[in-house]
Amino acid sequence: MQRRHFLHHGAAGALALVAGCAAAQPGYTITTQQLQQALAGRFPRSYALAGLLDLELQTPQLTLLPARNQLNAVLDLAASGPLLARRHNGVLDVDFGLRYEAADRSIRAHNLQLKALRVDGLKPQATALLQQYGQQLADQSLRGVVLHQLQDKDLAPIDALGLQPESINVTPRGLLVRFGPKPLS
Repeated sequence: MQRRHFLHHGAAGALALVAGCAAAQPGYTITTQQLQQALAGRFPRSYALAGLLDLELQTPQLTLLPARNQLNAVLDLAASGPLLARRHNGVLDVDFGLRYEAADRSIRAHNLQLKALRVDGLKPQATALLQQYGQQLADQSLRGVVLHQLQDKDLAPIDALGLQPESINVTPRGLLVRFGPKPLS
């Protein structure tokens, strides 16, 4: 009876140990501040729309959306050009997911969804043109933008253990990059 009790609890303990190791999967956290710093070097950006509007986008302000595993970016913009009598200010509001690019070990914006594109004081013709190009503008402004690049020195211990980035999760503290086994060659 004692042997059976020991085997039962021993097996349960081993399962708990394996489950604990899986939960303790190695990870790397990237803070919102690190993401903002990376973006600051890539903005402002300018875009011309149909030769009628010129838009200048400022550095996005990021918000973490952990419940949806996404980020939100709000970019201030200025619109000018032949269609406008003067310069107008506005906002581009976009939600997006993340992807890992193994070739350069970067984390990039992916699957952008336009939430809003507003420019104050535009004539109806200019507003219609802007709305027509809204999703395209969102894609051009952030798709593939490098939010963070993992450094060789940071990944050397992970590589030595035979691990590689496996998933990226948005948490209240930032991005959590989890590592998993490299595929066998």
